[in-house]
Amino acid sequence: MPNLKVIEKELVPVYITNTGEKVVYGSELYECLGSKRQYADWIKSRLTECDGVENEDYQSFSQNCEKPTGGRPKQEYLIKLDTAKEMAMLERNEKGKQVRRYFIQVEKKYKEKQDNFPDLSDLSVELQAIIMHDKKIQRIETRMDKLEFDIPLYGSEADEICNHVKRKGVEMMGGKSSNAYKDTKIRSAVYTDIYNQIKREFGLYDDKGRYKSYKALKRKYIYDAHEVIDAYDLPTFLREKVEDCNAQISFNGEVA
Repeated sequence: MPNLKVIEKELVPVYITNTGEKVVYGSELYECLGSKRQYADWIKSRLTECDGVENEDYQSFSQNCEKPTGGRPKQEYLIKLDTAKEMAMLERNEKGKQVRRYFIQVEKKYKEKQDNFPDLSDLSVELQAIIMHDKKIQRIETRMDKLEFDIPLYGSEADEICNHVKRKGVEMMGGKSSNAYKDTKIRSAVYTDIYNQIKREFGLYDDKGRYKSYKALKRKYIYDAHEVIDAYDLPTFLREKVEDCNAQISFNGEVA
């Protein structure tokens, strides 16, 4: 029997080999899934269905001792977690889905642990200390980056949004020489609608459902906000106002 260490046992015991590979026993997976088929038929069928390759995706071996009642069969299988996930999915029932999600969570948990605390046992104590110090700094920087992008816009970024809205508004009204732009009510309505589009897209509302300032937008959405402005188009009622106004004849620079 291979030298294994159990690392998880909530649903199906998950083991780790001396090379760091995560595996499960076929018989324990079978028992958890509760298949009504004979174990020998089930395991062979499932491994075939997921194109399992022996000595690559799984290993099979015979147990030396007699099988006690209710214990493992003499022919045992050691299956890599990726293949075990597919086998669980092939059950096509709720239990299979549950086991597959469990395996995914195990993988995620140990990947994060490995990223944060890699195996440094073969390195000198001094080098281990340096690497762990660098890892700690990286984690702090990552948290700071996330925090920085989860705060409202900086002043300069709010100004960028404001200037972009003005440029888009001028374009929608037909330029600064247009009648619509010179009409303060229409100009204000266009700018307000562009800002409201941003607020709707990013849920900038207070507890009473009223619009917040566009400056409450989080920094992580600033590029998306510029895309919203680029894609903005006048709603029908406002487009008609702009078109009607621009169709009027101006006298002495005033809107007719």
